[in-house]
Amino acid sequence: MSNTLRELLASQDELVREAALALPHSFSQCTYNLGYIRQAVYLCLTCATPRGICYPCSVACHTDHEQVELFPKRHFRCDCPTGALSHPCGLRMRSEEVNVENAYGQNFEGRFCRCGRTYDAHTEAETMIQCLACEDWYHESCLNLRESPAVQDVDHTLTHPHPHVQPGEHLPHTTTNEESTVMEGDTDDGVSEATSSGLPPPLITADQYEALVCRSCVLKIPLLRKYVGTSDALAVVRESNKDLWTVVGGASDVDADVEIDVEAGAKRSRAPSEDGEPASKRMRLDEDSVKDGTSSSVPCLAPIPSEEIQTLVQRVEKEDYESFAGDLFLTDDFRDRWCKCSSCSESLNAHPYFITEEETYEPPADPDSGLSLEELGLRALERIPRDRAIDGIQAFMDLRDGLMQYLKPFAEQGKEVNESDIQVFFESRKRGES
Repeated sequence: MSNTLRELLASQDELVREAALALPHSFSQCTYNLGYIRQAVYLCLTCATPRGICYPCSVACHTDHEQVELFPKRHFRCDCPTGALSHPCGLRMRSEEVNVENAYGQNFEGRFCRCGRTYDAHTEAETMIQCLACEDWYHESCLNLRESPAVQDVDHTLTHPHPHVQPGEHLPHTTTNEESTVMEGDTDDGVSEATSSGLPPPLITADQYEALVCRSCVLKIPLLRKYVGTSDALAVVRESNKDLWTVVGGASDVDADVEIDVEAGAKRSRAPSEDGEPASKRMRLDEDSVKDGTSSSVPCLAPIPSEEIQTLVQRVEKEDYESFAGDLFLTDDFRDRWCKCSSCSESLNAHPYFITEEETYEPPADPDSGLSLEELGLRALERIPRDRAIDGIQAFMDLRDGLMQYLKPFAEQGKEVNESDIQVFFESRKRGES
């Protein structure tokens, strides 16, 4: 095998670029001291105990281990330096107490979605979407957005509701650390609409909603059940298992003529009620605010649930998913349209990520990321004592002059330099030959 010098330099530059993409952040400090934060979490499959490690530890401590990137998890503290893992942490010398507040769902067993499938990058053919509440990942077919595609090697993508991890990122895949830390490329928000599998767009596309809440989380948060099938929350339903799935809710179900209640900050349709009054005027007073015959100045403006849809929700509670799976797709800017009455606010305050977008911690940028080997060498020289730096520079110049002298006959004779020729040169240097 032979290469021209130009090809070798181009190859080196490409490797530097790939390394900069794979490891863009500094990995010199474990995030343990930051406490319980929302951060990118990695599952180490090589370590016997299924625990989560931070980005720096995934690079510095578990480099040669098989890992799965779980993407951001809220209220999570790195397990690497704790007694939960037998593998020693290379960034913290002292063993820390086990993190009792970390939550370990099925993702920490390498399983995803309500179907509990493991992820295989070579066979997975579906886009997956993350639930805003539990942060598990769900296949589009399990959400009834499309038919389950045939298992094949196609574009594997994740759709993430969090602003720091944009829709269209690739699925977490099981690999060694050098690959698992690569965010394999952001794409347009509509990436799930058409993959290389040739499937038609899903019933609800990425540009029609901002966040998914899976049925398990919907059933745990009573307030969300009021929003099923409204202008603020899309849902996929059908009349029977012989019918096709259809979408209810969203902007299409709201008249163009709307009014905004400034005090409560809620948008209401002017669709008339049976008595001719606009629905926006049929304010249901907050029961918790009624005291001594008076009421709160902030009425409850949560949507008036459809009886038909609520019947489907009740079936879901009984584990009847034939007509409705129970999942909600919250439309854009949903956080600005929640009812602000005391009862609704109390429910929302228990789940602050529904009110305010969460910040995800990112390690500081690696100052050496993207630098060439020459630039890295010069930076290293700046960090060592002057006399040692001079000795290093002199040794490099001697090596350079010796290599140029060795390669001169090849250039004069027009001969290619192959790997064995270079090996001969360095072997001679080891033996002390000039």
